Amino acid sequence: MKVNWVAYARGYVWVKLIGGAPERFVNAAARESIDLWSISFTPAGELKFGVSIPDFFRLRPLLRECGCRTRLISRHGLPFRLARLSRRKTFAGGMLAFVLALFVLSTLIWDVRVEGNSTIPEEKIRQAAKAEGIYDYQWSFRLGDASTLSQRLALRLPEAAWVGVDKRGTSVTITVVESTKPEKKALDGPRHLVAKTDAVVTRIVAESGRPKVERNDRVRKGDILISGILGDERNSKQVISKGKVMGLVWHEYRIVSPLQSSTRNLTGESQERSYLVIGSRALQISGYGGVRFGQSETRTTIRRAQLGNKTLPFGIMKEQEREVVEIGQKRTPEEAKEVGLAQARAELLAKAGKDAVIKAENILHEHTENGKVMLTVLFEVEQSIEVERPIP
Repeated sequence: MKVNWVAYARGYVWVKLIGGAPERFVNAAARESIDLWSISFTPAGELKFGVSIPDFFRLRPLLRECGCRTRLISRHGLPFRLARLSRRKTFAGGMLAFVLALFVLSTLIWDVRVEGNSTIPEEKIRQAAKAEGIYDYQWSFRLGDASTLSQRLALRLPEAAWVGVDKRGTSVTITVVESTKPEKKALDGPRHLVAKTDAVVTRIVAESGRPKVERNDRVRKGDILISGILGDERNSKQVISKGKVMGLVWHEYRIVSPLQSSTRNLTGESQERSYLVIGSRALQISGYGGVRFGQSETRTTIRRAQLGNKTLPFGIMKEQEREVVEIGQKRTPEEAKEVGLAQARAELLAKAGKDAVIKAENILHEHTENGKVMLTVLFEVEQSIEVERPIP
């Protein structure tokens, strides 16, 4: 017989038979339906076998009948382990308390996440979830079925097309699919296209409306470029002006570019710290008294414990602090000038629009003072100059 969990639960012993008639003892045990297993003889000719605890106490009449004695070789099974633990009550109590605490903590909801929302405020979703019993530190067995919770949340959030609730271990994820609504467009009324800045017109394309300017005309801010009034004083009609007007616009920039710049670089030196994470709290367990860096950056990783598909509220958090140094870099006045001009060009094109093109640039003033190159630059930019203005 192989030792199985039943034998382990009942307890069993390995026994050595001394003296008497071993063969007669084995036959008598078989007659009384006493299960002996792994029967063998030792080099000294003594019988050795395994027997369960209940059957061991049934051997006494047979031993007297056969004139044998027994000697215990070893004890195994749950009863003996419990007996050992009973002599170490503090350890047994601590183990029991740990298992109980682990079970209790694993039945709590430690994390509620909201995904998929863009227009619906997260706070509103959390309030609706809390009304249905979904919140941090809630007992997981008090939550209803996931499909039922999804339906109830959908009723509380009419802006959502669908709401899903997924419970995995000690965390709950609420996924919201928002309903798409057509954008409300303002009703278009008659309007002009006017100049938004002083410029010289370079190109004009009128889709509707009447052009009021031509190429190379100089216009001021507010001048009508494409009129929304068709006809004359007696017979006129107001329309929505549409079109594209490009013009040359002058922008004056004052640029300050330092002669010395600095970059942050890693030295390769680092130190690590470990924390025991329980819920939202962390207890440092290693990395005390490390080297303190003048400048550093820290990278954090958290690994939660898993119990099957469940994520437990325990884990290890590791912090790696890496030393950083700032390395200065000197520039020549010409290099500083080019860096400043490049930054100004990028900022100007981003501000002027996607169709903007820099046609010319003229440095009006340049000097170096206090480790900085100072420039005054006039940029000539071809850009869109039209803007809508309603007709009263």
